[in-house]
Amino acid sequence: MKNRFSILCLLGVLAAFTGYAQTASKTATLADVGFMEGHWRGTFNGGPIEAVWIAPAGDNLTGFMRMMKGDKVSMYEMLIFEQTERGPVVLVKHFKPGLVGQEEKDVSDRYKFIEAKKNHALFEKEDGSIRIIYERRSDDQLVIQRGNQEGGKWAFKDLFVFSRVK
Repeated sequence: MKNRFSILCLLGVLAAFTGYAQTASKTATLADVGFMEGHWRGTFNGGPIEAVWIAPAGDNLTGFMRMMKGDKVSMYEMLIFEQTERGPVVLVKHFKPGLVGQEEKDVSDRYKFIEAKKNHALFEKEDGSIRIIYERRSDDQLVIQRGNQEGGKWAFKDLFVFSRVK
């Protein structure tokens, strides 16, 4: 009887682990970042910042940001989420006024998908130096957090806090 109970417990643990492993290995899709869709405004470095995210279509979700100082643009940022076999990848290019690229023309910052849950997605820069969280905290607030390693743990701070433009 004791052996039967042990075998049943072992089977239960294996079934639970198998279910967890299947859930944990789920590949994300662009639908997992679709919560960002919309027109958003905030402030950054004392100036206005504006972002627009277009709904996922096909294999991409496209967004852009405009950062201002006073009434002059200080930087443009183009963000493309592309669907891959391993989940979405974020490609980022920065431009100075005059649409002068900051990265080489064939180079972009690349962020790989780490995890997603409702209204929350985590990505890591290819070199492992930075993590970015995209999070919709309410229907009218979108936050982008930047994370760096501090004491062996990831520490995140709000980078951009946006309100929905109505």
